Amino acid sequence: MKILPSEITSYKNYLNRRKFIKSSVATGLALGASTNLYANHSSDQNIYANQLDENDRLNSFEEITTYNNFYEFGMGKTDPSENSGNFKPKPWSISLEGLINNPQVLDLEKLLQQVTVEDRVYRLRCVEAWSMVIPWQGFPLSELIKIADPLSSAKFIQFVTVFRPEEMPGQNKRLLPWPYVEGLRMDEAMHPLTILSTGLYGHELLNQSGAPLRLVVPWKYGFKSIKSISSIRFVDKQPEATWSMLAPSEYGFYSNVNNLVDHPRWSQGTERRIGEFKRRKTLMYNGYEEEVGYLYEGMDLRKYY
Repeated sequence: MKILPSEITSYKNYLNRRKFIKSSVATGLALGASTNLYANHSSDQNIYANQLDENDRLNSFEEITTYNNFYEFGMGKTDPSENSGNFKPKPWSISLEGLINNPQVLDLEKLLQQVTVEDRVYRLRCVEAWSMVIPWQGFPLSELIKIADPLSSAKFIQFVTVFRPEEMPGQNKRLLPWPYVEGLRMDEAMHPLTILSTGLYGHELLNQSGAPLRLVVPWKYGFKSIKSISSIRFVDKQPEATWSMLAPSEYGFYSNVNNLVDHPRWSQGTERRIGEFKRRKTLMYNGYEEEVGYLYEGMDLRKYY
């Protein structure tokens, strides 16, 4: 789906509209404006100043939505934006399964009326050593977990991407075992930084960005942030995760950003921020060490990488 700059709401206008139209807060979306987002990108930095670290700037909507990893639409960085036009993210439902008191299939639109959508700026760090700074809209995963009401035996959560090879051309190829799956430990899933995103820059998620619902875990590598989630399973043992199954020596289950543990084929000590030329030093836990470091106290972070 091709979105023109003239069709995208500037973030400043989006915030003002959200303050005025209370009913739109549940969805975190503001549609139909005609302001050129790219032209107003520099002013958006000021809106997010209290969420941006020193020397950080937001990546543009264009950068975020045209440079993607989403193998369901192809292996190239531009393939998702070029090949996802036939994907249909509406209507959408999420199946809650496994060790829970309330197994059910939730309609996404109804779910968004029950949760609190927030605006959050998070860094996204990919294992390929590139990164972005993205203004997400989303709600804490913990709110959905509370709806599921897991049993005490549920120690992990597994997420599953929708399987629609007729709409996702990459799923017609043996690039990966489909559908894509990922997982988190329960305390990671319940952490307040962990969100399910429904949009970015005040706009609904585009198909290439994981529409209509994707996981965002900002202290982990980007491949943990599974896209187009169709089901969530609560389990008692560490679940399978696609890349950890395929290449366990390269992609550990935890996949925390750790500048001291290199990928076998490249260093993780530095990263390239999209839109910049000079490389940056990679920060432990992607810069969220103060918030999440306690989750891994006593663990061998080279063994549990």
